[in-house]
Amino acid sequence: MRDPDSWLGVEVRHLAALDAIARERSFSRAARTLGYTQSAVSQQVALLERIVGVRLVERSGGPRPVSLTPAGDVMLRHGRRVVDQLAAARADLAAWSAGSAGELRVGTYHSVGAKILPRTVGRLAAALPDVHVALVETPDEGQLLRLVERGELDLTFMLFPLADGPFVAVELLRDPFMLLVEEGSPLGREKAKPTMADVAGLPLIAYDRVRDVTRPETHLRGTPQVVFRSNDDETIHGLVATGMGAALLPRLSVDHGHPGVRAVEIDIGLPPRAIGLAWHRDRDLLPAAREFVTTTERVCAELAEEHQVAGHGA
Repeated sequence: MRDPDSWLGVEVRHLAALDAIARERSFSRAARTLGYTQSAVSQQVALLERIVGVRLVERSGGPRPVSLTPAGDVMLRHGRRVVDQLAAARADLAAWSAGSAGELRVGTYHSVGAKILPRTVGRLAAALPDVHVALVETPDEGQLLRLVERGELDLTFMLFPLADGPFVAVELLRDPFMLLVEEGSPLGREKAKPTMADVAGLPLIAYDRVRDVTRPETHLRGTPQVVFRSNDDETIHGLVATGMGAALLPRLSVDHGHPGVRAVEIDIGLPPRAIGLAWHRDRDLLPAAREFVTTTERVCAELAEEHQVAGHGA
């Protein structure tokens, strides 16, 4: 094994070249991605192999794609963390240079965007008028967390349990699931809450998401009858109104004013979504980010109280 001190010669450009080759499966395409010549990329990888003392890339020759060796896969995994950490450091320095002004980048998804963000962003604008909140929305929570890891987002809304990675998070709100049914459904007229047997026997319009925590039907008994999947709440409400099926939606996603549907409280042991805000554990939260977290905590406490009052009045 090489002297560990020799590893101090590893440079970020060496790791970036290895990453580009892994993604492009070709030295020439990797070179175009990085803006280098092909020979420069080859030299960087060869130098990296000399430093670590093992072959990292299988140079097949001919038309076959280039691949990494098992050792190359290990090095790539660690190298990407180094590159991401450097990107996070660059983002930190840029943010501190901007002082109290500048841009706060926040990841979000649909139900948060509809119910939590309008209040939070409005109050933050009043408190910090020089800060612009830039939002990135996607149903893929993993993608949002990867952007946080690379320093491309300062904060992101997420669901507990927190995914593995260099993250810390604060819980904001417990968001219970409700049963959305067609307005004329007997389940929407009865005073008693639907039972597990009632819900498990329904055709369901469900979310098409990546984590089971966003798929409440996985907690039902037996095999749920999912007739359609969509990540768009408006589509789900519209299809429920036509009688195509019912839906298990988190309370934040329910539009009580949508024509043709009714939201019903349920108590069938379905765990609520635990919504939080996450950020990179190695990044210092800027004043604007800290204010965003504090403001969002207040907004979520108000929402929880409003829902509790509405529930008692129902």
